[in-house]
Amino acid sequence: QVQLVESGGGLVQAGGSLRLSCAASGRTFTDLAMGWFRRATGKEREFVATVLWNDTFAYYATSVKGRFTISRDNAKNTAFLQMNGLKPEDTAVYYCVTGTPTLIHEPTAYDYWGQGTQVTVSS
Repeated sequence: QVQLVESGGGLVQAGGSLRLSCAASGRTFTDLAMGWFRRATGKEREFVATVLWNDTFAYYATSVKGRFTISRDNAKNTAFLQMNGLKPEDTAVYYCVTGTPTLIHEPTAYDYWGQGTQVTVSS
């Protein structure tokens, strides 16, 4: 079993920044892609970003491209999501995910999910 623990969520004003962290354990970290999804109230899960094992190939949803940066530190078995220029529409529970996805934007393509961390952006 892979364990994922998110941290770093909170309340921030529009235009502010947050950095989410995801600590992974239970399986070889470098063999897996890591990413982030989010779910806003009343909406379905939405792809945010994914980074592959070597931190070279990253993929972003159009809605966050240019504002969010995903990265990973394999030595610490940790992934990060740096969120800048936050908007009220970014308000959601953010979930760390990992696995070997065949379609990076599909929630069901990932094998493991964390419990989520709340991000609230006020206007």
